[in-house]
Amino acid sequence: MTDDAQSKRFAPKVPVQLDPPKDDPISVEELAKCDGTDPTRPTLVAIKGVVFDVSRNAAYGASGQYRVFVGKDSSRALARSSLKPEDCVPEWYDLDDKEKTTLEEWFTFFSKRYNIVGKVEGAKNT
Repeated sequence: MTDDAQSKRFAPKVPVQLDPPKDDPISVEELAKCDGTDPTRPTLVAIKGVVFDVSRNAAYGASGQYRVFVGKDSSRALARSSLKPEDCVPEWYDLDDKEKTTLEEWFTFFSKRYNIVGKVEGAKNT
């Protein structure tokens, strides 16, 4: 699939105005505090070390169906289409090509919908 076709495939139905991506360092500890349980903090999900603010989507909130992904780098779980908490870890380098493609699709999906607010300190993202 061409980049342009993939871009259209993952485009939101309602256009989203996104802020320019930030690359502020976010510690694993700080990320863990942004798990949707504290209304004074944003709700964050990291994919491949890149941190997305998913606060405006209730599915990632404290009682949402995707809350398992928040407050951490859930790359492995997304690559495997898994909702298991034990899969919500940043290690994805050993996955097969199909799972890596799925992860890349999730990354594209998130990047079309949510602001990038930083990078997990020390994360490998290639």
